[in-house]
Amino acid sequence: MCGMKKENEHNHIHAHDHDHDHGHSHDHSHGHVHSHEHTKAVLNRLAKASGHLQSVTKMIENGRDCSEVLIQLSAVISALNNTGKLILEDHIEHCIVDAVKDGDQAAIDDLKDAIDKFVK
Repeated sequence: MCGMKKENEHNHIHAHDHDHDHGHSHDHSHGHVHSHEHTKAVLNRLAKASGHLQSVTKMIENGRDCSEVLIQLSAVISALNNTGKLILEDHIEHCIVDAVKDGDQAAIDDLKDAIDKFVK
């Protein structure tokens, strides 16, 4: 899946910066251009979710009621899921539309794989 980028940036970027092995190798370079309308909104949502998660950590450190912690943790999970949906929407509207036009089956296969992992 292509990463979120700033306006006019067209390099392929992963959402993470560490090496990993998913049990198979694949090339993430696609023949289409990656552009995203919602980059700022996604970054804002992630910053809010990160701050909220830090608050949940402090709740646990301070011995807050488990029910309260679970409710707040649920809010963080929901915020992350909604952010993922926005990224998916952006990806489909731009990257995948371009990939289909360009006959880029690898990008479509990558999306299927990403969706499988996202909805688990």
